[in-house]
Formats: sequence, structure tokens, C-alpha cells
Amino acid sequence: MTHEPPVAAVGTGTTAVLRNRPFLLLWLSQLATQVGSNMVLYGLTVIVLESTNLSSAVSALFLTFLVPAVLLSAVAGVYVDRVDRRLVLVLTNVLRAVAMVAIWWVGGNVGLILLLNIVVSVITVFFAPAEAAMIPYLVPRHQLVSANGLFTLTLNGAFALGYALLGPLVVKVSGGPESVLLVVAVLYVVAAVFCFTLPPSPPQAATHPSGLGVHEAGAAARGTFSQLAEGMAYIRTNRAIGWSLIYLGIAASLVGVIGVLGPDFAADTLGLKPEDLFVVVLPLGVGIVMGVLLLNSYGRFVPRRRAIEGGLIALGALLAGMTVAGPISRALQRVEAPLVDLSAVTSLIAVVTAMAFVAGIAYGIVAISSQTQLQEDLPHEVRGRVFGVLNMLVSVGSFLPIIIVGPISDLIGTTAVILIVAAGIFLSGIVSIVRRGPLAPAETRAMAGMMVPGTAVDPIGIAMRTDDDQHRPAPDDPEAFGE
Repeated sequence: MTHEPPVAAVGTGTTAVLRNRPFLLLWLSQLATQVGSNMVLYGLTVIVLESTNLSSAVSALFLTFLVPAVLLSAVAGVYVDRVDRRLVLVLTNVLRAVAMVAIWWVGGNVGLILLLNIVVSVITVFFAPAEAAMIPYLVPRHQLVSANGLFTLTLNGAFALGYALLGPLVVKVSGGPESVLLVVAVLYVVAAVFCFTLPPSPPQAATHPSGLGVHEAGAAARGTFSQLAEGMAYIRTNRAIGWSLIYLGIAASLVGVIGVLGPDFAADTLGLKPEDLFVVVLPLGVGIVMGVLLLNSYGRFVPRRRAIEGGLIALGALLAGMTVAGPISRALQRVEAPLVDLSAVTSLIAVVTAMAFVAGIAYGIVAISSQTQLQEDLPHEVRGRVFGVLNMLVSVGSFLPIIIVGPISDLIGTTAVILIVAAGIFLSGIVSIVRRGPLAPAETRAMAGMMVPGTAVDPIGIAMRTDDDQHRPAPDDPEAFGE
């Protein structure tokens, strides 16, 4: 007998979805666990840095969060489908709560912290597919778009809420990062209670032999590598897809770099305490939201590729500017303004906050525009398969800077590494402009469709073209290159 999701109310919007009580409880569980996971990330970053004073140790911490997800995601779903998903949700939350208490108990023993965090990450690998599979079980088909959109929004907002706001706030109020672990343990218990109230979701009746789970797991892993090969082949024959992947890889790598070097950057470059990283991360998160709002309101007036390239150039310049925020602040404080006291807006904190806010806007424009461009460029018949592979490639690609920047920072200093990263981001925007050249006709036609006909122009492309180029197709023109 199949389960039919309850129809809580007529409508497809967010309000109608939240009137579905089982889905509301599942979403509250997701909110608690996602915010809690990001609070733990912040708290453990401070604990590890204070215990070792090594950025390489923070790199190791981040890898304990990421590696299990990449290695085990292909097989976790196979086993999740063979048991009651509600049981998986409850059990994984309880086990993570116990693990949080265990990490709190070991204190500053970094080796045990990393080992226990691997255990937490492995448990989370099984929680994620069970949670995703429960959504269509609880929500009617006509509300799935709104339900998935709400989960995606929560996933993206949890980083700013947990890592940039609540994590630092708990550390400040309690006087130490260890208390974050106990708070998050409570959040996991609350999430387990929410999940326990959900309707059972048993697996479909099956007559598989007991050893088939291992066989299916192996098949899932082989299928993942097969899809990876297909995705790489598709990327090689579609350069526009490759560029979008590069943009997303840069954005993902920057998050990893800030996570690893952020506390040390706050201490060494800005003269703050490691737990005061929220001075940078919070305005950065607010700026990302502002970037999304600006794209929604005015994005149609700027070609998407130019928005990405401009965002990369601005992001690199602002990141470099934050490394010299001290001299900039002192220079501004020497400026005398009649009848106005500028000390409040020229202080180091004010300058860093302003730069981080604008950098957040630039990051939001790059990340969201790249994601949208990728979705538009992928044909419908391959979108799901290739997009999933590309997401995995971006995740794997983000490992490299996380592994490298910590040890290099220990050798040459955090400020120097941030400057190198900033220069790389800045140059990536310039290289994209030069290598990709003028906008393709399809891109300018899309702009013309949104504006007054005939007014869509590409000033950068016009400046770059010579007389011989006027009748030559643009490098990324899909009509000219069969893309």
C-alpha cells in the first residue's frame, strides 16, 4: 500500500507548504540541524586554532567535515532506502547529540576532536538522503517546488546564521567555544523529537537476499564514477559549461579559505580575537543577501557573464583591501572634515565591516549568476545528471585550497596567503574577459529581449574587437561552435 502525502491546503506557495504539519516538523528539524552544524564548525575552528595555533590543523578539521560526504554519498542512499527513513532521521540526530557531548568531554585534545568529527560527518552522510527522501513522502506533488525551495534557502542561510551569528554569539556570552557543543547537542535532540513525530516511512516490500545491499552499494559507486566520466566529457565539449564550473569552483574555494584562515586573519591582520571573526563574516553574509536582492531587481540590465567577471574583479580587490585595512583606517582618520566627527566611520572595525559587506555583494553576484548560467546552459535532457556531477566536482575542487592554504599560512603568514588568493580571484575575472572575448550573439539577444530592442550592447566587447573581428563569431557563440 503506497503512502499519499497529505494535502494540507490548496496552494503551492511557502505558506501553504508550512501548513502541512509533518513537513513543518521536518523543516524545523532541518533548520535546527543545519544551524547547529554551522555553529559546531565555528566553535571547533576556534577550539582547534586556540589549541594548536596552526592553520593546517584547521584545514584538517574542515577535511573531516567534507571527505566523508564525498566518499560515502554514493552508497549511503542505497542503505537508507532499505530501512524506515524516520528511524534513520531519529537515530542519526541522537547519535550526533551524543557525539557533541563526547567532543565537549575530550576538551582540547585535537586528535580526538578530529576523530569524533569524522564520526559525526559519517552519520550526517546517512541523515541527508533520508531527509531529502522524506520531502516527497510528506508533501503533495504540486507543492514540491516550494518545499524544495524552502529547504534550499534554509541550507544557504544556515551558514550565515550559525557560523557568522549564533556561533560567535554563544562563544561571547558563555566565555568559551566549548559551550557551543552543548547547545548544538540540545538542537540535535530537539530535531530527533521533531523527526520522531513524523509518520513512519518503511521501505517498499522487497525480496532481496541479505547480501544485495553490498552489491547495490558497489553498483552505486561504479555508477557515480561512470557519471563523473560522462560529466567530464560533456564539459570538455561545452566550454561555456566549463567556465561556469570554474566560477563556481572559485566561489566554493573562497568559502573554504575564509573558513580555514578567517580566525587567524582576524587575529593577525585585524588585531581581533579569533572568536571576533563575526566582524568579517556577518557583514559578508548580509552582503550576500543584498547581492541576491540586487540581482533580482537589476540583474536583467547587465549581461550575466559581465556581472560574474565584474564581481570577481571587485571581490579580489576588496579581499586585498581588507589585508591593508589598518593603514586605510589610519589614513582616513587623518582626514579632517569640518563640523563632522568621522572617527566612528573610519575606525578599523568600520572599514573592515564596510569592505566585507561590499565583498559579500560581489560574492553573491558571482555565485548566484554562475549557478543560474549553469542551469540555463545545460540542456534539459542532461541537466539533472550533469548538474549533480558538477556539484560533486565543485566540492572535490574546494578540497585543494583547504588542504594547501593552512600549511602555507603557517610558513609565510595569513596576510600573505589572503593577498595571493585575492590576486588570483582578481586575475580570474581579467582572464575571463580576455579569453572569452565579446559576448556571444545569443547573450546580447537575451539582453535585448529584456530591454528596449536594439539597445543591448557590450562595451567591453566593443573595446576589445578589432576591425577584423567585426565579422568573426564570438568565442562562446553556441551557434558557431556547436554548443
